[in-house]
Amino acid sequence: MAESRTPRSLIVSLYGAYGRPADGSPFAVSELIRLLHAVGVDAPSVRSCVSRLKRRGLLVAARAADGSAGYALSPEARQVLDDGDRRIYGRPVPLLSDGWVLAVFSVPEAERSKRHLLRSRLARLGFGTAAPGVWIAPAGLYEETRHTLERLGLAPYVDLFRGDHLGFAATRETAARWWDLDTVARLHRDFLELHEPVLWEWEESGADGPPRPQAAYRDYLLALDSWRQLPYADPGLPVELLPDDWPGGRSAEVFGRLHELLRDAGERYVRE
Repeated sequence: MAESRTPRSLIVSLYGAYGRPADGSPFAVSELIRLLHAVGVDAPSVRSCVSRLKRRGLLVAARAADGSAGYALSPEARQVLDDGDRRIYGRPVPLLSDGWVLAVFSVPEAERSKRHLLRSRLARLGFGTAAPGVWIAPAGLYEETRHTLERLGLAPYVDLFRGDHLGFAATRETAARWWDLDTVARLHRDFLELHEPVLWEWEESGADGPPRPQAAYRDYLLALDSWRQLPYADPGLPVELLPDDWPGGRSAEVFGRLHELLRDAGERYVRE
């Protein structure tokens, strides 16, 4: 579930933010069209993307509360979003003492498509490449990695290990080889360029009363759609391993503040 600021991604972000009510009630198609129109997606694009998500097994047809046609999350999609919550909203401070999780895999040549899927999925989970067939990530990603590999039928090809880095080069030096930190830093700066000014505007207007629901919904969903890609591109390394000018802490702070200010106000617009 990637690709920020596309109709498909915005639909996924909408379900992630507001599409998991306790009663499991689905969004009516008319509601999806209204809510996506507020962030610039036209009705044909909504219908087309919903159909593709249904074919992929991420959405299932269901009747909305008023009896009209609608769509709810499949159990698989709900698991993906639940796993994502821990990254998108949690982001615990990683410690070097937590150690690492290693994924060591071997895929037969006859199943090279699974090898490609495995590599791409490990990369999306935040793993770096320590050596051919050996991928590494902070140990806190173990549970989500296990869920993902089991869900995709890739577990038989992978062994997972936990451990410490014992040398010979300094861990900060090797981490810079395992991950492309320059690219990740650029993603954080792009997020800040787009959404930090939005936060400033909301904070400056705070004395004028509570956020306007439609504007809060629009700005929050766009920020979430941009932000939710970052915890997957950024493995969440301990601060000791990061460059001194690392922008990740600031971008996390900006998203957290936008979430605090706008999420609930946006829900009032969603539930109109």
